[in-house]
Order: sequence, then C-alpha cells, then structure tokens
Amino acid sequence: MLDLKFVAENAETVQKNLHNRGIKVSINKLVEAYAQHKLLLQEQDGLRAEKNTLAKSVKSAPSKAHIQKVKAVKHKLEQLEAKTKELPDLKALLTQLPNLTLPDVPVGKDASTNVVLREVGKKPKLTKAQAYLALGENLGIIDVERAAKVAGSRFGYLTGAGALLEFALVQYALQELTHAGFTPMVPPVLVKEQHMAAMGYLAQGGADEVYHLEKDKQYLVGTSEQSVGPYHADELIPQAELPKKYAAISTCFRREAGSYGKDTKGILRVHQFDKVEMFVVCVPEASEKIHQQLLTLQEKFMQGLQLPYRVVQLCTGELGFPSAKTIDIETWLPGQDAGKGEYRETHSTSNTTDYQARALNVRVKGKDGKNVVAHMLNGTAFAIGRTIIAILENYQQPDGSVKIPKVLVPFMHGLDSISVK
Repeated sequence: MLDLKFVAENAETVQKNLHNRGIKVSINKLVEAYAQHKLLLQEQDGLRAEKNTLAKSVKSAPSKAHIQKVKAVKHKLEQLEAKTKELPDLKALLTQLPNLTLPDVPVGKDASTNVVLREVGKKPKLTKAQAYLALGENLGIIDVERAAKVAGSRFGYLTGAGALLEFALVQYALQELTHAGFTPMVPPVLVKEQHMAAMGYLAQGGADEVYHLEKDKQYLVGTSEQSVGPYHADELIPQAELPKKYAAISTCFRREAGSYGKDTKGILRVHQFDKVEMFVVCVPEASEKIHQQLLTLQEKFMQGLQLPYRVVQLCTGELGFPSAKTIDIETWLPGQDAGKGEYRETHSTSNTTDYQARALNVRVKGKDGKNVVAHMLNGTAFAIGRTIIAILENYQQPDGSVKIPKVLVPFMHGLDSISVK
C-alpha cells in the first residue's frame, strides 16, 4: 500500500497516477478522513495528557472537584475514541489505490501503447508450422482430454518426455540462479487472507482471479511471489543480508475469470501451472538496478534456449496493481494464429518498490543506518507450460518430432529429441 501521509500531502500526484492507470477512484474521501483522524487523534493526545496531569493532582491532593474533572476528561476521551471508530477505515481506502508508477513508464490505456524495446533471435523457417497441442498430442506428451475428464476444462497432463521437459527447465533455472546468488525455495501454495491482500492482488477485480478457501481464510497462490513476499513479514532485515534473493518453485492456480473464450483448449491458459519465480528484497536505492538484473537473467534464459523473443515495456494501463514498472518478454510461437505465428507473453518482471513491503511491514536498514521500508521485485524465470509450448513450436521438425534445446539435454535422461512413437 501507499504511505498515507504521502497520499494526503501529494493528493494531486496520486490522483494523476490513478488517471494514467485508468482507475476511476477519487482520493477525496481518503484525504478528508485522514484529516479528521489526525484532528481527533491530536485532541485525544491532549486529553490524555490532561488526564495524566489531573490524576497526579488527585493523588497528591484529592478533592471532589479534581475527581469530577478527571471523570469529565475521561468521558470526553471515550466520546472522541468512539467518533474516531465511526470514521472511514483508512487502511481499506488505501487498498483501493495502486502503486505509483516510475517516471519512465509510458502512459497509455491498453496493450496498444506498450513499447517494444527490442527483438532478439532468429525465427525458425518452417514450411508448415504446427501448433503445440497437435505436436504434443501426436508425441504423447500432452493429454488434455483425460485432464478434462478428471478435473474439468483448462487442465492438462504432461506425460513421459513432457514431464521430463518440465523438470529439465526447473533444473536449468536452478543451475543458473544458484550461480547468480539466489536461494532455492519451495513455498506454500496457500496464504492467509491478510497476506494476499497485503501483496496487492485482491483489488480492482483481482479477487475474482484467485481461488478463495473461505472456510479456512486462505487463498491459493496465483503466482509464486504471493507466498514468497510474506516470508519476511514484520521483520527488520540487517543490511549485511541484503539483497535477499529467492528462486521459488511452486504450483500456481488461477480462475482465468476474465478470459472466457480465449485459449480454452490446451495448456496456454490453464487453471493450474508450475513456475520458477525470482523474488528480491532490497534497499530502496538498489531496486531499479536489480530490476534490470532480473531482466538480464530472463534474457539469458531465453538465449540459452535459443528462442526468438521481444522485450516489451508495459504502459500505465497494463500494469498490475502493485507494480511501479513492468517489463515483459514475449516469445515467438510459430504455430499460433493458424501457423502464421505470433508473440505471446512468457515472462514478466516487476519492481513493486515499497508497495507490498509497507503492507507486510518489511523493513531494512538504509545507508544512513535508519530503518526504511524495503523494496520488493519479482520476475519469471520460467512459466513452465508456456516455455514448453515455445520449445515445441520452435524446435518442431518436418517429421513431427521435436528437438530438445542443447542446454536442457543434460537434464533429459539421455533424450535429445522427442519422436512420434
């Protein structure tokens, strides 16, 4: 969440940020409620001081007048406290406000205003590109029909070499990330309600996207960082331990509530998928540099797999609620759009600055030795299903077989290609 004092003192800036993001929320109610809270708290502090002074006087020279005055002050204090409770909940109002975007984020309302920063890699020359699902079913490594029978639509089984490919990607990611100083982590896939709210994913329709276990007061994670961020909740992290870098491996769950009719068949847009996620906690002055480092790692993965991709900076209207800046990687999928090919998002990296950390009460020691709110960042190492799709479509051969990227072969138990049986 945003800093309440900052919002009250910079109302115009915050309102402009809302406008740029296309979010129709007025902060007037919050600013007015904050002012009222402040006045009432000042009055209460004055009355408490008066009450303490009178209490001391009663002890040293008790009199009926003094006792009556103490009771009157106590009664007035109770009235003010009751009045304060009747005011709008400041925290609830704050959760309606997204993070402030960084200055270099392009202003725009939708994907048409996103900025392509660069294109990297050679697109494969294919006479007739097949889509991944046909390839996967012919190779016997993807089964969506039996998944629908067992779990319903938007699920899939990965079998045989498909399952090996998943864990090869995990091993490749861990190999590179541990070398880069990341600590491997397998986090819980369930988080408490307050932590999901603190991560900023429930506002503006976000609650419709996640699975809520109301009886247990928990949510299933929709992305790995939702359970990694709260790992340091209510902690002060010593400067010597920073930055904290984690490589989280977990299953994620999404309702895909806003995507009816899109990618309904296959494993591109599913309710359950696995992911390797990078997550960093750092001092504020380091976050922009670390954001670039996360992007560099993502590009290293893509270049290691030799997949063609483009880097896209999202505009204000496309940013997630907690993000101050997001950069996506879209991978070329030659089998999409009836074999014409198209770019689809496979990676995303975001700097959420202090937005999530403030709600989670994660603090760090700054350069001057003072405690400050931490900055948090996240970035996809691999969204497994989508990366497998990219491999199948870009590495397909005329005979229907699929080559394995060289960097994954050491993890494939002797396989360097997948052939039709």
